[in-house]
Amino acid sequence: MADVSITIRKNGPYLVKGMVELTDADGNAYPAKDTMALCRCGASTKKPFCDGTHSKTGFQAAEQAVPGSAEG
Repeated sequence: MADVSITIRKNGPYLVKGMVELTDADGNAYPAKDTMALCRCGASTKKPFCDGTHSKTGFQAAEQAVPGSAEG
């Protein structure tokens, strides 16, 4: 399996590193890329990708996982 990591950027996007294919809710696949920044704030005009709007809206996000929230 390819090495893939997801890093939460402080008050910013999820940064996905590694060759992964992203598929939307309608089943449309985006071309695989080595790095993708996925929007967390909901204000991007390029959703699901980040366009930097979070820095203009004052987006504040939880940076830590909530204890006991892991799926399992």
